[in-house]
Amino acid sequence: MSDWPQPPAPDLHHASYVTLAGADWLASASPHPRRVHHLWATHPSAPSVLPCGTVFDVISAPALFGRRMADCLWAAGPGSGPVAMHRDRLLLFAARGTAQRLPSLLAWEEWARSVPPLLCHGAGDAVSIPPLYPRPAAPGAPPPPSRWLVAPDVRKPWLPGPDVLLWACVRAARSAPTARPAAPDAVRPVPPRAPARA
Repeated sequence: MSDWPQPPAPDLHHASYVTLAGADWLASASPHPRRVHHLWATHPSAPSVLPCGTVFDVISAPALFGRRMADCLWAAGPGSGPVAMHRDRLLLFAARGTAQRLPSLLAWEEWARSVPPLLCHGAGDAVSIPPLYPRPAAPGAPPPPSRWLVAPDVRKPWLPGPDVLLWACVRAARSAPTARPAAPDAVRPVPPRAPARA
């Protein structure tokens, strides 16, 4: 597109911004991809909302657990598809149908109780995605609340399916630090009783 913004400054890491091919892929989720491209061409540093269920599903996890899932996917698995941070949630872009199947697969897994609640966005849902290009941050400023960790950079990125994300959930749950066990009832302080009446 001729009105497409210039690429970001060379000091930005390539994973932090969406390439033109990645933007084409994201826009294809919309029923009006040309309008989405126009919006991005005029406001590349504004977040957007895209529908799920046609091109991708999105699994939203609490930030720390989601980061563990992404680390498991990259350390001992096939890697991840696009990954974004939006406020305090990690958004894992997944294959279509994952939002419907992953909860039922987790229900059968013995580690399911160790997995925090996941929000599974599929057909009929929409998600907020980070800006294509991050705004320049002041030195020492915290990262923006909405940003790409693994930005889409190709027209057809690989997307994990429900089985791959189930594996990542189980690995992340197993690697989570265990909570300190509660004191047994026998050693808990007993509240004082009222004196017995005669």
